[in-house]
Amino acid sequence: MYGLISSIKTVPGEREALIAILVEGASGMSGCLSYVVAKDPSSDDTIWITEVWDSQASHEASLTLPSVQEAIARGGPLIAEFSQRHVTEPVGGHGLSRD
Repeated sequence: MYGLISSIKTVPGEREALIAILVEGASGMSGCLSYVVAKDPSSDDTIWITEVWDSQASHEASLTLPSVQEAIARGGPLIAEFSQRHVTEPVGGHGLSRD
């Protein structure tokens, strides 16, 4: 499995709008086992995204999907900065199965 944990700082006051775009654009991504968008309770302008994929190739392929490309185009102007990005290797847990 392939995982990513990222934080994004939004333009002030745009966090809810970016969350809606990211959640909407997350459907139909082949190989995506989990895609969670969360608010950072310590910052009104920060969100965290936790992703689990069956492979890095599936993640890379998702970036070419029309729904993902549209989310990138719509969400880009709402992003002030990409704060952190960590690649992980998920090994299991509630909601994930290793086939």
